[in-house]
Amino acid sequence: MAPFTTRPELAGTFGAVSSTHWLGTAAGMSVLERGGNAFDAAAACGFVLQIVEPHLNGPGGEVPIIVKSAAADEPVVICGQGVSPALATVERMRSLGLDMVPGTGLLPATVPGAFDAWMLLLRDYGTMTVEEVLGYAIAYAENGFPLMERAVQSIVPVADLFRDEWPTSAAVWLPGGRVPRPGRLFTIPATAATYRRLVAEAKAASSDRVEQIEAARRAFYKGFVAEAIDRFYAGEELFDTTGRRNGGLLRYDDMAGWSASYEKPLSAEFHGVTVHKTGPWGQGPVFLQQLMLLRNFDLAGMDPLGADFAHTIVECAKLAFADREAFYGDPLASDIPMDVLLSEDYARKRAGLVDPRHASLELVASHLPGAAERLATIAARAGSEEPQGPGGGEVTFAPLPAIEGDTVHLDVTDRFGNMVSATPSGGWLQSSPVIPELGFPISTRSQMFWLDEGLPSTLRPRTRPRTTLTPTLVTKEGAPFLAIGTPGGDQQDQWPLTVLVRHLLHGYGLQASIDAPMFNSRHWPGSFYPREYYLGQVLIEDRYAEGVRADLTARGHRLSVLDAWSLGRVCAVERANGMMYAAATPRHMQSYAIAR
Repeated sequence: MAPFTTRPELAGTFGAVSSTHWLGTAAGMSVLERGGNAFDAAAACGFVLQIVEPHLNGPGGEVPIIVKSAAADEPVVICGQGVSPALATVERMRSLGLDMVPGTGLLPATVPGAFDAWMLLLRDYGTMTVEEVLGYAIAYAENGFPLMERAVQSIVPVADLFRDEWPTSAAVWLPGGRVPRPGRLFTIPATAATYRRLVAEAKAASSDRVEQIEAARRAFYKGFVAEAIDRFYAGEELFDTTGRRNGGLLRYDDMAGWSASYEKPLSAEFHGVTVHKTGPWGQGPVFLQQLMLLRNFDLAGMDPLGADFAHTIVECAKLAFADREAFYGDPLASDIPMDVLLSEDYARKRAGLVDPRHASLELVASHLPGAAERLATIAARAGSEEPQGPGGGEVTFAPLPAIEGDTVHLDVTDRFGNMVSATPSGGWLQSSPVIPELGFPISTRSQMFWLDEGLPSTLRPRTRPRTTLTPTLVTKEGAPFLAIGTPGGDQQDQWPLTVLVRHLLHGYGLQASIDAPMFNSRHWPGSFYPREYYLGQVLIEDRYAEGVRADLTARGHRLSVLDAWSLGRVCAVERANGMMYAAATPRHMQSYAIAR
């Protein structure tokens, strides 16, 4: 019997778009209909998601993008992850009595990288103007969009904080002093005005499309946007997770000295395809390490909804994520042995540690020099707890309810043979105060640094935090095959991996692979304040058969059984059989896919 799906298999020959919000997907397809390519569509979709999912990303956030152009042989990564401020040092944080970078407020800011990354994509791969691409986001910010219930759920716990401590946020997110009602039209006029001014300065600079893009980049990073950020961060002291009021470290020079950049992706072969990810400044290589480990097991011979399958994937994830903790960080600041970590010999040795009948209840360090010491330092700082409920997303403010999903994602492919995958995040409405002249807050991504010395992810000035943001692009015989990703913090390289394996090895269609029951591990230190972890915990949807759950429990997994449709927000597009396919999760009832 064919696997269950929540919707028909969406297929076409013109284009395919999938994202975590139906309005973003609609904007992307609209751009394709108007003659734009996948890169124009991705940029327009990305800017719309900043407006309609403001609790999950914003104009002050960041984005990694993986691009496969029909005109190029290899994919490229656009790094839209901004760096820590020059003033951000371990000594500075320690002088404030901190042993961990706080998760909210002004202190954990990084340079907002999303705008420059989208502009770089548009300049070098797109065909449209700044005005055309930003027009969709401006229209929703000015004229209104239906505010998601989950966005309101993010405002409720911080409403008093906004009223008492962050008045600039209250002015935007508490219109009339009240929490907005879900489903009603909501506007963000100050953000619309900021984007209108960027468009105006771009058009005033030149009639040439590329010169307009360059003018918009200057206005953001060396003009009025950077100046407003500098004034606010240098002049305010505001309440944060520490329980105190602290000033900010982000300055004009940090903005002016940074720009988005191109990098080669890291890649791994897996059952006839090549999977491409960001470098170790993101957690992306952990996806590749898992695939290298899984190549040592007969996954194709396992029931994709069975206990052996889930056990094998979870146990390999534990090993790969232990390496993430010990080795990953900005490769421009640390020597990271990715060639070893992605080698067949290394994967074979690590795979030999997997016990097919027993779950590991330890953080198993690599045999490579320094790994055990680093992992011990991190584990001691993070602290293990007894298995608890769902959580696991990006913790943005301590009183937040356990809301899964913390980021957004989009994938696009077009009739020209192009493909793009992007995972925007940061600048969450509930995590840092709104800059009044701009109408939006700034990323708090520096919370992902450690304040312990000697780690690849130790806080350093002008360095990229080891982000969880991790789009995936897959090629087959050099041609674009699949773009996939999800929100979910530390789950971002778990849920899509399970989807990919079911799709490639078990013949599940793309939508069926996403719809199938899901699981994930929380065995290793979380990436977000307060960095908790739960040895042996596996979250699993209750659609899994009781016998499978009993088998996993017997092997030592500490199961937390969740509601039937609660894990994952995976989106994907695919090129195969002369067609394009699009799929999106039904979980949370907002992601959407279009293909025609």
